[in-house]
Amino acid sequence: MPPHSSLTAPAFAIEPQGIARTYETIRPHIRRTPVVEAEGGDFGLDGVKLSLKLELLQHSGSFKARGALTNLLSREIPAGGVVAASGGNHGAAVAFAARKVGQPATIFVPRVCSQAKIDRIRGYGADLVITGDRYDDALMASREFSTRSGALPVHAYEQTETLLGQGTVGLEFEEQDPNLDVLLVAVGGGGLIGGVAAWYAGRTRILGVEPEAAPTLTRAFAAGKPVDAEAGGIAADSLAPKRVGELMFPIARAYVEQVLLVPDDAIRHAQRVLWDVMRIVAEPGGAAALAALLSKRYVPAAGERVGILVCGGNTTAVDFDR
Repeated sequence: MPPHSSLTAPAFAIEPQGIARTYETIRPHIRRTPVVEAEGGDFGLDGVKLSLKLELLQHSGSFKARGALTNLLSREIPAGGVVAASGGNHGAAVAFAARKVGQPATIFVPRVCSQAKIDRIRGYGADLVITGDRYDDALMASREFSTRSGALPVHAYEQTETLLGQGTVGLEFEEQDPNLDVLLVAVGGGGLIGGVAAWYAGRTRILGVEPEAAPTLTRAFAAGKPVDAEAGGIAADSLAPKRVGELMFPIARAYVEQVLLVPDDAIRHAQRVLWDVMRIVAEPGGAAALAALLSKRYVPAAGERVGILVCGGNTTAVDFDR
């Protein structure tokens, strides 16, 4: 591994040039995940072209490895290592990145964290602490730990390096399919959609997708600023912080056209359809973007080319022992 930079402040702005430079830093350490084209008719969407980027095949099982690696390769890491709070995927990503660069990691997750994600985090050798009912409980505990131990906090979305790393998903997607008319992106704290929207910067329509039980960006758009929202539902371990980040919000306000809300039943249905049609096993958060199409929360025009980010696959939905 290359030596750590001594940077203590973000090297680049959250804009296309900064994302492109970030990509050069992390590219040797990430997977360039595939894009699969599909006929809309296979999904009951006649006349539509679908382009699915399978970011669930990324290291640690989600796009989060990009932001985690950006943090650990561009920030000075103290002797106490790194600490992160997570619903699960960010924790797995930080644990993966820490192991890769030879640094200790302590990960705090809430009790809603799925067993698949708990197993991932432990499998990468991180110290795991399960505490509280929701992400914000784990975040508070992680901050207390950082104060005591001196460990470097790596935030899941309220960190410039995190947004730059997640923005490389958009960079790759545009290289792999430059003809998208619209791109649907799941929203939790907003790191993914903030980074992706910053990359496209208005060149492609960006739509956010949230569970009805966790309408964080929806509430923020209505209030004109990040505000607390409900934090529940089937995707609570990936798409349910109390509010979106302050860093991503101006980017979303500039470049995200609208936010679509989907019920839990639609997310479950999208998981089943991804398996039935493509043999893809996605976690609920990873299937949320497709759920907006299948539930007709978004109805594309005839001939439209729709991009879908299948952003996570850390789930125990399939039992291979049966």
